[in-house]
Amino acid sequence: MDVNEGIDSPLVIKVSFNKFINQYKDLVEADNNFIASNAKRVLKIAEENPVLTEGFSDLRLLKDHEKNIEGILQDAFSPILTKNEIKTASVPFLNVIFNSSERFKSILEIAGDDFELQIKNMPTDQRYIIACTIILNFCYGYNINFKRPFFYEIPDANGIMRYYKILYNADFTEIIPKESAPKITEEDYAQLLDNFENIELWKEKFPPNSYDFKGFVISNIFDVTDDQSISNIKSTLIGEDKRKDEGFMEDFHEIFRSLLGLKDIKVGFSIYNKDDDTFERVYGAGMNSFLLNNLEVSNCSDALCKWSYNRLLKENKYFSISNVDKAFEKSKGHAPHVKVLKEQGIKSAIFAPIANDEGLMGILEIVSEKPQVLNSINANKLVDVMPFIVSAVERSKSEEENLIEAIIQQECTSIHQSVHWRFEQEARNYIKDEFNGKEPNFNQIAFEDIYPLFGQIDIKGSSVARNTATQLDLTIQLNALKSIMSNALTEEALPIYDQYLYQISEWLDQLNSHFQVDSEQQINAFIKQDIHPVINHLMANSSLKDEIDSYFDSVDEKLGTVYKHRKDYDETIASINKNMASLLDEKQVEAQAMYPHYFERFKTDGVEHNMYIGESLTKEDTFSSIYLYNLRLWQLQVMCEMENSYYQMQSDFPIKLDVASMILVFNQPLTISFRMDEKQFDVDGTYNARYEIVKKRVDKAYIKGTKERITQKGKISIVYSQKQDEEEYLRYVKFLQSKNYLDNDVEILELQDLQAVTGLKAIRVSVLYHKDSNDKDFYTYDDLMKEISH
Repeated sequence: MDVNEGIDSPLVIKVSFNKFINQYKDLVEADNNFIASNAKRVLKIAEENPVLTEGFSDLRLLKDHEKNIEGILQDAFSPILTKNEIKTASVPFLNVIFNSSERFKSILEIAGDDFELQIKNMPTDQRYIIACTIILNFCYGYNINFKRPFFYEIPDANGIMRYYKILYNADFTEIIPKESAPKITEEDYAQLLDNFENIELWKEKFPPNSYDFKGFVISNIFDVTDDQSISNIKSTLIGEDKRKDEGFMEDFHEIFRSLLGLKDIKVGFSIYNKDDDTFERVYGAGMNSFLLNNLEVSNCSDALCKWSYNRLLKENKYFSISNVDKAFEKSKGHAPHVKVLKEQGIKSAIFAPIANDEGLMGILEIVSEKPQVLNSINANKLVDVMPFIVSAVERSKSEEENLIEAIIQQECTSIHQSVHWRFEQEARNYIKDEFNGKEPNFNQIAFEDIYPLFGQIDIKGSSVARNTATQLDLTIQLNALKSIMSNALTEEALPIYDQYLYQISEWLDQLNSHFQVDSEQQINAFIKQDIHPVINHLMANSSLKDEIDSYFDSVDEKLGTVYKHRKDYDETIASINKNMASLLDEKQVEAQAMYPHYFERFKTDGVEHNMYIGESLTKEDTFSSIYLYNLRLWQLQVMCEMENSYYQMQSDFPIKLDVASMILVFNQPLTISFRMDEKQFDVDGTYNARYEIVKKRVDKAYIKGTKERITQKGKISIVYSQKQDEEEYLRYVKFLQSKNYLDNDVEILELQDLQAVTGLKAIRVSVLYHKDSNDKDFYTYDDLMKEISH
């Protein structure tokens, strides 16, 4: 297998140990006999196997020369450290590892046979351009800093994802231009700096296969799960008071200097006022806005040209100006943002939108008094820090409330009322330490001996319904386009119209025969990029104008696609979630009045809820097991009421979907702690983690020895593992049968073993339904469906 086969790259890669082996030539004459002898050993291997220095692209030779390669790399992969270091030797630009330490092998073995090792944060769609920037460094001496941290995400023995940072040693690589390679000029370099995303331009300057790459890379890998690489940025941004500190902005400048590898840069901010469509100055010690300069406020349309306005405010994307003087000349001084930079002596700049799901909140401004220092290439490094800046800006809005609430929001986000007292207590300690001159610290918040309750009402077949809706919409759209192209062919017999007709028919056949996950994206891209430009051209033909107008009337303006059946699906899911969540929230008020407990719910394809109850959650020592039993019975009853409520309103939804309910019983008390990084409570300890594993997987579990899922429409499933749980819940079921909530068809079922979890059982019983809230009759699911259909 040739390593270069099927790869679009300016580099022709050959694995070679030439530069590595050359280092041993000087060691042959070393005073230390052991070092000299070892050098002779390595050189002998190289002499007997010249292909290892000449280089090769056939990956099969890695296997053929496995022992020889191990012998050459023995010093780099010390047998003494092999169980301690996480280290690999690999083919650059590809995920081909041919030598590694024992510890790395062990990490992969623990991850499992089905785990596929991939480099995260590697922009695969930009690999060609990244290779070009490396050539600029190696062959032309242009020091472009495009280094971004790369990571492996590898699960450990407990299934927990761990993060490993990769540091590359490329000292043993060579890049040699071929005779056909165009020589890069200063003008070429300046043009490339402003066109990072223009792949065609890069290919023009660096044609495919125009440079030879010989060598290999050594990767030193470090576990950074507990120490995120940009945690200093996150911690620096936390807190209103830090913005009042004179040193805050200087520290902030230093962070970005380190991040971008540039000494002479400055950072500024401006706030976006959505109501007035203006940029406003941020007030704080040392803070500045290079976009506003001396102004306190400016209309966005006055501060930006039309293109930059759309880029920042509409698209929420960054842009760079690598040479302000040239941009000023090109715009003839009419671009206001370029003009204001020039007035301040700024030569290059990056403007990045600070935006969340609700839209733009402000602008991050990075500037330099040197041209080309800031450009579209190193602007990509902001991808890693913008989430922290967005979080900080969002947080600063909430910090206008009282100080205690500010501390809680700053460290945690909003907190459920049942545990708010504990966070308030910790916030007071935080303030006290700060006033006493101590380093304030928001300590971990944990509650011991807590009983968990989990339930979900899940929408059955939601993914199938979504796919069906997608197929219907795309079929409608493609058939409309097929008609337009057929009529166009009648009007003007161009072969291209015939070819488009063929492609449309192919997509229609694929939709009917084997619809795949990525079909929707591919078809939409085909319509947008290939067909829409053609029918826009055909608009000039009066005989087709009415048909084309009718087509565009059927297409959603924002999405550019027919969005009828998918809209029905989306509105159905949203309505189900809204109504189920609303009912659950309403019932929760009653439950909290019985005894305070922690409650949270999540909207997915249905509604899930977690509840925790125990003495440590309350200020008073009033907890009794009777409150736990009461909450369990309440939960079961409410799940039956939610099922009833859903089917009473099912006919109001655009699409008819079924739901299935499940409760998970865990009879052992556990400890929960608030995870500051994920802003939520989670269980502590390896044993308790079993509860979380079951929660995530049990709704997809099968009945033992069958292919039948434990969750079924019209029934409620109660999953448990202990006999005493079975006896307890059978009492509740019997009581609810007497109240006509549940039918008499009780099943006791064993569940197929889940990963790392065995011995689960389930009580399953049919829910009794009413046609409406005034109906006094009770129905099973099948009876109800028949009654409704009459």
